Amino acid sequence: MKRFPSQFADLLTPKGRRILEGKDKAVSGALLDPARRFVALQGVVDVAKATACRDALDAALRDLVVPMEDPIPVDSISGMTMNYMELLPKTVRVRTALLENRRSRSWKAAEAVGLTGMLRSDTFAGFAAAVSGRVLRRNWGIQVLCYGPGDYSGPHNDHHPEEAEARDGYVDMHLSLTMPGVEHQYLVYEKDHHLSEMTRVSTVGGLTVYRLPFWHYTTPVVARRGAEGEARRWVLLGTFLDAAPKARPASVVVPPGQPGVRSPVRVA
Repeated sequence: MKRFPSQFADLLTPKGRRILEGKDKAVSGALLDPARRFVALQGVVDVAKATACRDALDAALRDLVVPMEDPIPVDSISGMTMNYMELLPKTVRVRTALLENRRSRSWKAAEAVGLTGMLRSDTFAGFAAAVSGRVLRRNWGIQVLCYGPGDYSGPHNDHHPEEAEARDGYVDMHLSLTMPGVEHQYLVYEKDHHLSEMTRVSTVGGLTVYRLPFWHYTTPVVARRGAEGEARRWVLLGTFLDAAPKARPASVVVPPGQPGVRSPVRVA
């Protein structure tokens, strides 16, 4: 039975709807500011609806997610030849669901609860366009991550200089659906060239929108005592590339209220 709505807009509170419609001056187009690379939003997704979606997602996918692990290289210390010249590549330990392969069990389970439909909805992309202030490509990537106790993502910047479509920046949007067994998990991010900012991401319905690349990391999940087996933070993720300057209107998602262009976003 489908538990996720077909349109992301149906999860939104009145505050979330105002953002989607471009009517929140504090958030609309916030990531057009070059100095602002990250926005954390609370109170934009209805908590009761998000909780029902979380529980359906956990039941459908918790046994189908697969490990994604990149540990610290064994020679990261022994291979050094100069003092204070250590280099740490991106390290991560998390589990993920394969939503790009329609033959996978995880895709079929996600489709059955309505997750893939919601992540592909106009209003999911429309929200990302509204906050970023940019015209985005309609063909965006989707992913599900599941963080358990001790799972984390180490310092990284998500820069892709070898990919022409992403090297100048792109947008990520994450929806957090955290199980009650989690005590906390935080995102630490860069400000003024220091990893000095931190926000709690172990929420039910919290949204984070990124203008990548920039430096950040996600701290390990800490479970509540005695609840380690139920400590999971689910993350629904969309990755949006900027549209080409002369892209066909049908191939893009336009921020609401942009002069001269009609937004294709439909609010249910």
